[in-house]
Amino acid sequence: MILIGQYDSAFVRRVGIALKLYGLPFEHRPWSVFGDAQMLMQVNPLGGVPVLITDDGTALTDSKAILDHLDRLVGPERRLWPKDPDQAFEARRLTALVTGLADRFVSLFYERSLHDMASPVMSARREAQIGSTLQALERARAAAKGDWLFGDVLSHADIALACAIRHLRESLPDLFDPAHYPALAAHAARAEALPVFAEISQPFIPPA
Repeated sequence: MILIGQYDSAFVRRVGIALKLYGLPFEHRPWSVFGDAQMLMQVNPLGGVPVLITDDGTALTDSKAILDHLDRLVGPERRLWPKDPDQAFEARRLTALVTGLADRFVSLFYERSLHDMASPVMSARREAQIGSTLQALERARAAAKGDWLFGDVLSHADIALACAIRHLRESLPDLFDPAHYPALAAHAARAEALPVFAEISQPFIPPA
């Protein structure tokens, strides 16, 4: 398999970490959505990342679809979701919040970075969405009893959350104050201390 995209993206990184944890061999191509746009559009007409080229040559172009495929490959016993159905439901709900958060802060980053003057209306809306979602995730993480969101076993929700916090802190540092979100900051620090997070890692590179 081939994973396309840079690891400073929360979406690409969560896929790379899952691939490593599952022990699935893959080639990594760190293409940029800006510098490598033409190559990207040959495998993903949307020009986005991540892209996973499967062993049969199929291009999967969304992190959720990619992880669903990887979960199918490893089977139900190894999937990075809680075994309890109610916990699995909650993990998927929180993961959707996390990926929605990442969508919003990526949108805000581009709004700020690529325009001569960012739209005040769009910026305020995105900042409000990011703040309210961080507060909801802070409450959920603070209420968790174990090392991770659902006990002592790492899940896709934990990975997505840690990757999103790293991406947010490096791309829009003014929007994440660890003093305001201590449970999220602690969660991210715990995850980043794991060898797989150190291996599948890249400092944020703003588009040129």
